Amino acid sequence: MKILPNMNILDLALYFDYTVVIADAHIGYEEALNKQGVLVPRFQFEDIVKRMERVFDYLKGKKIECIIVNGDLKHEFGTISEQEWRNTLKFIDLLSKHCNEVILIKGNHDTILGPIARKRNVNVVDEIGIGKVLVCHGNKVPNIKNYDAIIIGHEHPAVSLKEGPRVEQYKCFLRGKYKGKKLIVQPSFNSLVEGTDLLRDKILSPFLHQNLDNFDVYIVEDKVYHFGKLRNLRKG
Repeated sequence: MKILPNMNILDLALYFDYTVVIADAHIGYEEALNKQGVLVPRFQFEDIVKRMERVFDYLKGKKIECIIVNGDLKHEFGTISEQEWRNTLKFIDLLSKHCNEVILIKGNHDTILGPIARKRNVNVVDEIGIGKVLVCHGNKVPNIKNYDAIIIGHEHPAVSLKEGPRVEQYKCFLRGKYKGKKLIVQPSFNSLVEGTDLLRDKILSPFLHQNLDNFDVYIVEDKVYHFGKLRNLRKG
């Protein structure tokens, strides 16, 4: 589904100008939970790989010049866990098979990303421009002057939908504006990271410290569903 005239949503990824963008993989999240005494099965990395392969299937026959991981490739703040070492390198290897260049944007969880990047000779940047589109993590606002559109992650947007007594939370993309620029907010690429419920939770990103009622909501489930404006979901 198109979220902008030249930009498509493919599962939890975006594709435009021969570029794939994903955000917030948080590889190693299960190990972090286990250390806290929360026992969860370790299916996360396999799920991330399957999702990425689904994106590549959608793009079969299309050119991919670059794949951008828009922040928080790994989960741990101040260290690199054994699970993160093993699985981040495997994931970068998978991405590299399908494109000419992998770029890692530094997210707020990526305080120690350099050793992983150097192992695979990939670039780590604070943000990057692809034509008139700026890709940045979203935890802080860089210079946006020369761009028409901005893609951010960080927020992990989601919405809760109610049917009778049952309430379910769904990952979603947001499309709106920030200071006159088109703004696209990506959900987390990690199935364990449910996200910020836009109808109930505190908003984190400075890009979203505004009235979000006119933002369009694109829910990702078995396919992508355009749910209209966020204000309409508030009424529900």
